[in-house]
Amino acid sequence: MNDFSQLIHSQFLWYALGAGLLVALVSGPLGCFAVWRRMAYFGDTLAHSALLGVTLGFVLHIQPTLAVGASSCVLALLLVYLQRRQHLSVDTLLGILSHSMLALGIVTVSVLDINVDLLSLLLGDLLAVSSQDLLLMAAAAVVIALLLMWLWPRLLAFTLHEELAAVEGVPVEKVRLALMLMLALLIAIAMKVVGVLLITALLIIPAATARRLSHTPEQMAAFAALIGCIAVIMGLTASVLWDTPAGPSIVLAAGLMFLAGQLIHGERS
Repeated sequence: MNDFSQLIHSQFLWYALGAGLLVALVSGPLGCFAVWRRMAYFGDTLAHSALLGVTLGFVLHIQPTLAVGASSCVLALLLVYLQRRQHLSVDTLLGILSHSMLALGIVTVSVLDINVDLLSLLLGDLLAVSSQDLLLMAAAAVVIALLLMWLWPRLLAFTLHEELAAVEGVPVEKVRLALMLMLALLIAIAMKVVGVLLITALLIIPAATARRLSHTPEQMAAFAALIGCIAVIMGLTASVLWDTPAGPSIVLAAGLMFLAGQLIHGERS
């Protein structure tokens, strides 16, 4: 009990909690757009570029979060360009880019003989968040939140009906690019929390859970953020109590809440 009390008062635990809550607060609303626009595969593709970003960060002596953010933004821009130039479906383009970027990252690590902790990259390393990491994540979260509030009406119009939104004067291509860049920025800060393999789960599961509880888009965004925060608290508590990996524990908590929501809804209907 004494050890637990000491752990609760540890600075690194509060850093981890702050980082997790920051990511949950912005991934909830963004996850709603990922669910509405069926962009889960896009999140996976950006996450797979994280390894290349981390590698470039080591080579160029850049903070990993900044390097991953830059590589994710470049990939988002590349996808927009290819969508305009190629007559391929989005899923096909995402499949090509996803596996190509992951392969390029692995080859780069091998060729340059860089010592990368693949386990923490894949599953996250929330308990190792530093004050510098927390400041970067806070800055990115504020940027995403401000952009979401500013673009919210246009994002909704774009999501509901692209053609009608364009007729009404919404700059569809710019809004699409802004959404992709916000997702890229989220991937960069979420990597530290849940890792490459689980980023899409944290993006999608709270939003999917909130869908059954909401009657308006704003309600869904708020509930998704709240569910994400609860998942972070539950997962981090489980990690402290039972020494489980923090990132997977958070995603598992979100998954259990989704399952509970489905069961409760099924009993009521």
